[in-house]
Amino acid sequence: MNLAEIERLIERRIDGAEATVERARGEHDDDHLRAEVVAEAFEGKTLLEQHDMVYDALGELMTTEIHALELSTRTPE
Repeated sequence: MNLAEIERLIERRIDGAEATVERARGEHDDDHLRAEVVAEAFEGKTLLEQHDMVYDALGELMTTEIHALELSTRTPE
């Protein structure tokens, strides 16, 4: 699983998003990831809604290739 491809997928599916994806620290499995996503599209959304937007962007990867995702979302401000 290529981390840059995951970043591009998130950025393509969430308008104006900037994503940084890396392996989760302390995890030895390739399917445990950490992502930080900054997007104006998160403005006015609850944290749950923001996370749902990222999960929706990742789609099937969340059930096939990504086992765990530590997620941080925020607006550019």
